[in-house]
Amino acid sequence: MITADHLIKTFTRNEKRNKKREINAVDNISLQVDAGEIVGILGPNGAGKTTLLRMMSKLMKPTSGTVSIRIGQTEISDAVEVKRHIGYLSNNTKLYGRLSARELLQMLGVLYGLSEGDTAKRIVKISEILSMDSFLDNRIEKLSTGQTQRASIARCLVHDPKVYIFDEPTLGLDIISSASIIDFMKRERERGKTVLYSTHYMEEAEYLCDRIVMIHQGRIIREGTPGDLKAQMGKESLRDVFAELINMEGMPDGH
Repeated sequence: MITADHLIKTFTRNEKRNKKREINAVDNISLQVDAGEIVGILGPNGAGKTTLLRMMSKLMKPTSGTVSIRIGQTEISDAVEVKRHIGYLSNNTKLYGRLSARELLQMLGVLYGLSEGDTAKRIVKISEILSMDSFLDNRIEKLSTGQTQRASIARCLVHDPKVYIFDEPTLGLDIISSASIIDFMKRERERGKTVLYSTHYMEEAEYLCDRIVMIHQGRIIREGTPGDLKAQMGKESLRDVFAELINMEGMPDGH
């Protein structure tokens, strides 16, 4: 389980005539994602999605508010332990181009304290999940965009974390690869994993997520199951709900 309590992240923007203005990229967000639950974060560009996910993964310190991670009955606060229990996928992950995907995963296995044998087993399983067999031993710098994205996802899975925080995991993937990721996350939910998930693809969110949190200008504007959100707004699809909410907020839809 991962919980955000009154998170605020303030950035200072330089403006004309040496003036500065403070902007809350995330503005007083409270959110809980339970074990065995997939929660989707939706919002237009600049809504604060990535900033929120970075704070919830404890990679970014909030201006105020707290994030707590609980595995079973134990709250995890030590930075090393947090990394052991979270698989975080950034939307702009940089990988070691001169390594092959297999070498990258082997290196990460060592860093996470896995034995050589356990790492090898995890690589076989991950390669199967993400259909990586055809390029597993190719240098990352030679991979296509979709293959590189799959390698990025693989690095989040090697230590079998209890919590997944994924920012646009299916971006750049073909339909078959996207489907394999979605099916994987559904299976992980059944295993009791906690999944926090940001995506631009409305149909994907509607199909996959137990709950949807829509944010705009750093604040939660609507939250609920896909079915509840459609019923509340009188719409037949999550895409229509999203478009209507953006229209109500008085800004153009960036998607």
